[in-house]
Amino acid sequence: MARTFDSIIIGSGQAGPFLAARLAGAGQSVALVERQFLGGTCVNTGCTPTKAMVATAKVAHTAREAARFGVHLEGDVQVSLAEVKSRAETIIQNSRNGLAKMLSNAGCTVIHGHARFASQHEIQVGQETLRGQKIFINVGARATIPKLPGLESVNYLTNSSLLQLTELPKHLIIVGGGAVGVEFAQMFRRFGSEVTLVEMKPRLVHHEDAAASTLVAELLQLEGVRLRLSAECLSFSKDPEGVCVHVGCHEGDTDIHGSHVLVAMGRVPNTDDFGLELAGVQVDSAGYIPVDEQLHTNIPHIWALGDCNRRGGFTHTAYNDFEIVAANLLEGDDRQVSDRIAARATYIDPPLAQVGMTEEEARATGRDLLIATRPMRSVSRAIEKGETFGLMKAIVDASTKRILGAMIFGVGGDEAIHSILDIMYADMPYTTITRAVHIHPTVAELIPTLLGSLQPST
Repeated sequence: MARTFDSIIIGSGQAGPFLAARLAGAGQSVALVERQFLGGTCVNTGCTPTKAMVATAKVAHTAREAARFGVHLEGDVQVSLAEVKSRAETIIQNSRNGLAKMLSNAGCTVIHGHARFASQHEIQVGQETLRGQKIFINVGARATIPKLPGLESVNYLTNSSLLQLTELPKHLIIVGGGAVGVEFAQMFRRFGSEVTLVEMKPRLVHHEDAAASTLVAELLQLEGVRLRLSAECLSFSKDPEGVCVHVGCHEGDTDIHGSHVLVAMGRVPNTDDFGLELAGVQVDSAGYIPVDEQLHTNIPHIWALGDCNRRGGFTHTAYNDFEIVAANLLEGDDRQVSDRIAARATYIDPPLAQVGMTEEEARATGRDLLIATRPMRSVSRAIEKGETFGLMKAIVDASTKRILGAMIFGVGGDEAIHSILDIMYADMPYTTITRAVHIHPTVAELIPTLLGSLQPST
């Protein structure tokens, strides 16, 4: 016989465990099914381990630059990847343990195994059948593995398998210049590997502000990363050094030789192997689950949250999916996905943070714009810290005085930009910030000055 629950949650990314605990706290019987580790991508192969490694890379970089600050170290800086991995794994395990304790305290039933739909209300996990009045899908996404000739013949890495290395690659080739590609490029270059980054488009992180994209390329090149832009990866082959990546390009070598290759060419949702068709849940051509503003699928009692619904793709948007569903179900609220403002950061060092529209997106709306930019070298805090690389930018609707978007590519930018984001959520004019008194010396201190220098832009 099937075990019956008020709610079944499939997957334990950033939405799943918190929704489970909240529903259980409201008196529901809740089962959470996880096929491997609690925490999903963020905890296990995404934010938690990679940002821990970014921190190590910064320490190594700072040590090499120590003489600039009057600090003199003996010998070369050496990075033990095995120790870096061990530190990251400790942080990961602590996060998993925290989630397990939260779910246990809330009275949730956690079931480990691969879930498959048996019907619109039934889930099969191994030999056990679970029946739920409501079902929430939180299955996340994984690295795309492109169908390129020769790829299966080489020992390629993804963002997940790269984290298992215990020895530094001699020469890491990264295929893909998005956020994952640039973060790992800088990280492993700072660890001490040679790094070549291959991107088919003419610029890196091409969804970001064009000025920021140019600066990202400049930063990586300053640190010794070899960039191959406008170079399309065509195929792979084995090589005495390890691997050869064959590219199509107008200039430069068509063969790139290295010891390891990381494939960072996007993400694909984990929706292809748990029987969605048996529940009648629709997916789009890329495998994502379309949802409405309250995150319902086409089946009213089934919701999709997190990366698999293509409405965010970030840890913070997945968590907000949980908040939307919980508020609507338990508080009679009417929260919607479109209430949130786009916000993201790419965790190179310094970080690149973006809220709202980029300049290019704002111009495409046809609005009259006010735009301001300031180099980070004009920020006292950045000067004092010796980290003056980067740029601030703000874009404002000239008629409404509302901020449309902002970008900070510089030290502390991922934190400072929230003062702009909060004003955007409050739907207040930019002058609210220009009249604010910020603490000196901080990075956020320059935001009122930035907005005070807005100029009409055609």
